[in-house]
Amino acid sequence: MKEAVDTSPSRRQVLRLAAMVTAWAVATKAPKAEEASKGEGSNAYVPADGVATFESVWQTVRDRFYDPRHNGLDWPAVRERYLPDVQRATSQDSLARVINAMLSELHASHTRFYTPDEPEYYQLADIFAGALRRRGLQSAFPDGRISYPGIGIISGLEATGRNTITGVIDGTPAQQAGLRAGDEIIAADGTAFEPIGSFRGKVGKSVVLEVHRGASVLQVPVMPIDLEPTKMFLRGLESSARIIESSGRRIGYVHVWCYAGSIYQRALESLLSQGALKDADALIWDLRDGWGGAQPQYLDLFNARAPTMQVTDRSGRSEFVNVKWRKPVAMLINGATRSGKEVLAYGFKKYRLGELIGTRTEGAVLAATAFLIGSGLLLLAVEDVRVDGERLEGVGVTPTIEVPAGAASAGSDDPQLRRAVAALSGT
Repeated sequence: MKEAVDTSPSRRQVLRLAAMVTAWAVATKAPKAEEASKGEGSNAYVPADGVATFESVWQTVRDRFYDPRHNGLDWPAVRERYLPDVQRATSQDSLARVINAMLSELHASHTRFYTPDEPEYYQLADIFAGALRRRGLQSAFPDGRISYPGIGIISGLEATGRNTITGVIDGTPAQQAGLRAGDEIIAADGTAFEPIGSFRGKVGKSVVLEVHRGASVLQVPVMPIDLEPTKMFLRGLESSARIIESSGRRIGYVHVWCYAGSIYQRALESLLSQGALKDADALIWDLRDGWGGAQPQYLDLFNARAPTMQVTDRSGRSEFVNVKWRKPVAMLINGATRSGKEVLAYGFKKYRLGELIGTRTEGAVLAATAFLIGSGLLLLAVEDVRVDGERLEGVGVTPTIEVPAGAASAGSDDPQLRRAVAALSGT
């Protein structure tokens, strides 16, 4: 963190510090069972409820974690070590920090506790809605609609307190406002930035973000909307599709932000068979950032030894069945390519479907489910995974062409995308 010229803290430092220590005032309800649901009601944090949430998380890990030996941990002893910290917690934020410190000792992907002040809470609730209907989803979302106020960014709070954008989902207010990966959001309407809190109660109203981009400080107005995760990710996929002209070739590009559901694969097939990418000479398949969930059979899209069938009804409406892409293709990956997307990357590389461009994937390849506990959501690894006999957890997939990330995740200043275009256009 840079120091100001004088000895007093700069506004930027103050806002960063505030972002790190701001308490999340969220509703808390003591769980009645192991897989209790998020409650609504008082905004005050109740220590007894925090202890009950901690106990429920600990028990769920004890009973459902994929390794019954808990990766060599004495799990009862772990509970005793963290319980005093839980009893001292004074906010939902501090409780979540203690729980996640405990979970981190398992050294397993797909194992984290999220709160309603994080976009991931809503995104995972939507991804696992089917399972959560048996685990208190209606109590957490009484009208059955999962949504949150936001602008469509993927960001993370670094250890230094920097809240940096790592991805801007296509077709969202963030993209429309010109935000880019690499931007650091310092403040929203003059107060410390919070991914949910800065937009709560402001849907449809302009919010001015203070953004640091390199050496520049920008004031960026953006209008948050009520985001439904599946719709957001699907629109992001469809909105990302475009043609890049290079050396007389038409290079198609599409970014699959989330692969947790066959709806995304069907959308991709539609784009390739009769949508914006049907006349492309080659394809860039971007699997960077976002969520996994992909199934291995999605690679059948590139199996040239099977026919595509077109069926047309009496009105003239056509549909393609068993869509195939028989032209050149390259895949983009990075350190946030995770889970099922890594399975696709592994197969794409092993069976030589095309160049794998970018950086090593995350190495987060365990199968998970979700539990609504207290006022939060526990994502928990419940099954080990091997791909063609190999374990990718903690290992990841290396690219065939290594290209470090640039300042943006899409666009002319994206070196990974630029390298993929060059590879497919022969330049």
